[in-house]
Amino acid sequence: MMNTLDLHGERAARRGNPSFVWRAGQDRRLAMILEWGLAGRSRVDEILVDGCGVGMYVRALAPYTERISGIDIEQEHLAIAARTVPSALLALAAAEALPFASSTVDLVLSHEVLEHVTDDRAAVAEMVRVLRPGGRAVIFVPNRWYPFETHGIYWQGRYRFGNIPLVNYLPDRLRSQLAPHVRAYTAEGLRRLFVGQPVRVLHHTQIFPGYDTLVQRRPGLGRWLRRVTYLLEESPLCRVGLSHLLVVERVVTEAAR
Repeated sequence: MMNTLDLHGERAARRGNPSFVWRAGQDRRLAMILEWGLAGRSRVDEILVDGCGVGMYVRALAPYTERISGIDIEQEHLAIAARTVPSALLALAAAEALPFASSTVDLVLSHEVLEHVTDDRAAVAEMVRVLRPGGRAVIFVPNRWYPFETHGIYWQGRYRFGNIPLVNYLPDRLRSQLAPHVRAYTAEGLRRLFVGQPVRVLHHTQIFPGYDTLVQRRPGLGRWLRRVTYLLEESPLCRVGLSHLLVVERVVTEAAR
């Protein structure tokens, strides 16, 4: 029988752990979200954080919108988010069935969520559905070509937490045996989710981590890694970055004219 710690680890493996601490890496990602998500505006009418966890990005984005909303599948995370941002509209819901009307949201943020959902194609369709024409979705997901699987693996029937090297380089069949709980996307695989959706791709790249924990423990090494790998983002070696950053914009279809 699993103990409480084992059960917590199993749930974290399947659904991921939200960010509980705001650090430099989150600041950097927020700047990217604002640059690409607001389309040059200082504020928009409505922002939805799709998979909001304990509300870190809900709180960070609240000053940039008239209405801030968030959904999550974990009730205890939503309770923390509600205390963090009392003005937010929060709902217990799955990404595959967003409780929002169509064409009502200016910006959807999906931050390291799609890799955990049951049906990522349905989750993408829901993001697009709720976007207004001209609205944008900013999406971060794990990169299949990052040298480490950051969500741990299953080995000999037990979940092993940690950054495991080279798992993502294995053939699909072997990777799925070690990491059945989480997806990692190639650039082509991520963009394929949007085939048939009324969107255009505005921006797609890969980014490296913030190394915040390493900076705390070994400041010199951590800051050196930041400088070097952030420079790599401007080169073809960005392809081995930690996460994809994909930005899509809802277009007006002929049927909606």
